[in-house]
Amino acid sequence: MTLAVVTIVHGRHEHLAMQQAGLLASVRAPDLHVVVAMDDPEVEGCLGPVPYVRRVVHVPRQDDHLPLARARNIGAQTALAAGATILVFLDVDCIPAPGLLSAYEAAAMHPATSRDLLCGPVTYLPPPPADGYDLATIASLGEPHAARPLPPAGTVERTRDGYELFWSLSFALSGETWFDIGGFDEVYLGYGGEDTDYARRAHAAGTVLAWVRDAAAFHQFHPVSAPPVEHVDDIVRNAEIFHDRWGDWPMTGWLSAFEEHGLVRRADDGTYRRIDHPARG
Repeated sequence: MTLAVVTIVHGRHEHLAMQQAGLLASVRAPDLHVVVAMDDPEVEGCLGPVPYVRRVVHVPRQDDHLPLARARNIGAQTALAAGATILVFLDVDCIPAPGLLSAYEAAAMHPATSRDLLCGPVTYLPPPPADGYDLATIASLGEPHAARPLPPAGTVERTRDGYELFWSLSFALSGETWFDIGGFDEVYLGYGGEDTDYARRAHAAGTVLAWVRDAAAFHQFHPVSAPPVEHVDDIVRNAEIFHDRWGDWPMTGWLSAFEEHGLVRRADDGTYRRIDHPARG
């Protein structure tokens, strides 16, 4: 089996360096790491030497948006063309636990789960100390996100429910499952919605969701807006695309928060519209 890690990047080079440190400390090293740099020509500068193959692919902005869906597709295509049979997607913020890759690989190779969409637990870390995170102690800094299933250690829990809990920041699948579901829909531009759509299409394709307890990842802290007002245009546009396709609204918590903040309004037909505020003198 050839296992490839796919990471999409725009900035956050220190996070990428910590992810590389985690990959180097893995029980099972990747055979290939595909780094897809979205409008980020300086990404090579933060990458040190590794004993496995690494390929950096550059993708420009699309209509002034970061093409998250397209970047993941290009990463997968690059890995598959290089002979990968297992794809592990890790966002740049995520540090893999030492057993993450081996746990995902075992699930992707097991006859019962080889065609499943595999998801591991994610722990959101507090801000790092002055000297940065210590790989030896990050597991003690928090607990996996409570909203998602957490089966007992050493087990995998398969389900056809809870697809809304799929997060693209850490997941894995076999090459066959990638083709079963298809890639991410590149009509989604910028932030939000593309992974919810992917999970919905996985469900429509009959792909089982599997929670892999030992495939733990640690999400590095970074400041965020609540709600993410810098992404309001992307979220509203992508939510409308999703609603037109599936008949319900994704990201309802964010949309409601935008409405409360006076950034969007909900029309009589139920659609959300961005409120353009006049410039202030």
